[in-house]
Order: sequence, then C-alpha cells, then structure tokens
Amino acid sequence: MLLVSCEAVKLWYIKPMKNITIALDDDTYRRARVVAAQRDASVSALVKRFLLSLAAESGAPWNLKEEQESLLDSIWARHTGFSASENLTRDELHDRHALR
Repeated sequence: MLLVSCEAVKLWYIKPMKNITIALDDDTYRRARVVAAQRDASVSALVKRFLLSLAAESGAPWNLKEEQESLLDSIWARHTGFSASENLTRDELHDRHALR
C-alpha cells in the first residue's frame, strides 16, 4: 500500500515579459532615478506604470487596417481627378535642370 501526502501547492505562472530599450540624456535619467528613489521604486517600474496607464486610457487597440483604409479613402476623396496619364515622363522626372 502506497500512502501519498498531499500539501497545498501554489503554482505561479509568470508571463514572459518584453524588454525595451530607450535612449535618454543624462540629466533626464538622473532626475528619473531621483523620482524613482523617492517613490521607493525603480526607473523600470516607473516606465512600466506609465506605459500601463497610457495603454489603459487609449482604450481598444488600434485597428491599423481600418485606419489605413480611412486614410486612403480621405486621400482619394481629395484627389478625385487623379489620372496616371498626368504623371511626368521619365525624362521630365529626371530633369535636374528643371529643379533649379
């Protein structure tokens, strides 16, 4: 006979995190470190909080396809008379004397 002792075991799932790199001038980084120290946090934690609040206020994620279609529609609406025949010829396109 086999006796097995079962104890409560908590399993934690840790989501993989993305690392980002930002470039700051020395003065900005120094001031960020001071603010982080005053809040008993790291600069990374401050950036994370900022990005989380930014993502929360923007609401739903952007639908880039809809945004692209909307932009193209607005361009076509403003340029209704566009015709390929109105394009410059190859010689006109590369005529550098006309640009002077």
